[in-house]
Amino acid sequence: MSQLDIRSALRAEPDEIIVKIADYVCMDSEYSDLAYETARHCLMDTLACGFQALDYPACKKMLGPIVPGATLSGGARVPGTSFELEPVMAAFNIGAMIRWLDFNDTWLAAEWGHPSDNLGGILAVADYMSRQASLIDEPPLTMKDVLNAMIKAHEIQGVLALENSFNRVGLDHVLLVRVATTAVITHMLGGNKEQIINAVSNSWIDGGALRTYRHAPNTGSRKSWAAGDATSRGTRLAYIAMAGEMGYPSALSAKTWGFYDVLFKGNEFKINRELNDYVMENILFKISYPAEFHAQTAVEAAMQLHSEVKNKIDKIIKIVIETQEAGVRIIDKTGPLDNPADRDHCLQYMVAIPLIFGRLTAADYEDSIAADERVDELRKKMTVNENKSFTDDYFNPDKRYIGNSIQVFFKDGSCTDCISIDYPIGHRERRAEGIPVLQKKFENSVKHKLREKQWNTLREIYTDSSLFNKTAVDFFMSLLVS
Repeated sequence: MSQLDIRSALRAEPDEIIVKIADYVCMDSEYSDLAYETARHCLMDTLACGFQALDYPACKKMLGPIVPGATLSGGARVPGTSFELEPVMAAFNIGAMIRWLDFNDTWLAAEWGHPSDNLGGILAVADYMSRQASLIDEPPLTMKDVLNAMIKAHEIQGVLALENSFNRVGLDHVLLVRVATTAVITHMLGGNKEQIINAVSNSWIDGGALRTYRHAPNTGSRKSWAAGDATSRGTRLAYIAMAGEMGYPSALSAKTWGFYDVLFKGNEFKINRELNDYVMENILFKISYPAEFHAQTAVEAAMQLHSEVKNKIDKIIKIVIETQEAGVRIIDKTGPLDNPADRDHCLQYMVAIPLIFGRLTAADYEDSIAADERVDELRKKMTVNENKSFTDDYFNPDKRYIGNSIQVFFKDGSCTDCISIDYPIGHRERRAEGIPVLQKKFENSVKHKLREKQWNTLREIYTDSSLFNKTAVDFFMSLLVS
């Protein structure tokens, strides 16, 4: 940490954390087979989420150029659409699609987030660079280059999240998307260590968005495009650095004016593990349900109980839910829920729907389903408590569990068994079970939105890792546009 007198104009050496990020990004590493395999599945899952979001007008209205007509022939393409845009706006489009339905991958620790949000910037820049290279007969980037960028972005965001809680100081986790995107995109553009340090310092100087749009009483749809905004901003900062713009070496540690003093209560960040491929290997997939991840196992438990309670909904007197501390703090929510963004971050709502209907889809957060009087009646009968063992297992780096339990009690004094699930189908411990479901999610989300020839080629590439790795990015992206 810088010890310079606040009055001194002498510039400090770059902050250690920023240097660590730059050194990691500059390394030409080969990662584990598991990391590459997981990254390939992660990419396809992320695309599935984006294609699903195109069914929702609230998302589609956010897409396209910021100014009508400001498209770019030969620009970065937006999957599922005909838009060609400059990379910064394309990153926003792709990032917003990815995150809209709260269905992409998740990382849970002291901070949480969705590292695949960085694909907004990664795909936009990779496609644009590849199209430009092809115009002058230079080799385009390959999909393995994309996987390398993904692994690095996941690692930066995820390791920063392990022991540093931004939500506890009121900041949203998308600031980590901005930092990771900035670092990785600067490197993709050919930036050296100094340029990456300059770019990342600017990403910290941006500060962070307030989390208020994720919490009552202000929960709203900004949480669906906030990551698009962050990855887009990271892309912009990378281009600025590549134009030769200066950086700010003690952006974190400067007395009074740095990030630590202004926004982190004077505390320094902690990074207690080397950056490699840990996060990608252990990423959590949202495979079955578009639900905030702390509720995933609660939804699974409710689904198991559906057949037992579906004909006795009016006879329920009490429902007891036990969850992790983070689940209590983030998604334990009572009172009126005003919009889909409010509902998909309410634990009680996400339990009520599968108990009643035996399902939970993105459409179940819409007003037409929420208007069913049984939903709010069930919510009023629920109590949510922290289970200390769930919390301990949540923070254990060798487990990273996300446990929930549910038990339903009836007016006649009877009750169901207590259904307890430690980790959801998207967890690494259930990867063999989850991947076939993940592949089905991809097919169901994408196939019907593409021409048959496009889909058949895309499926062939996706299922052959060797072919996937050497496929040119611009050709891959051409398979995704309408």
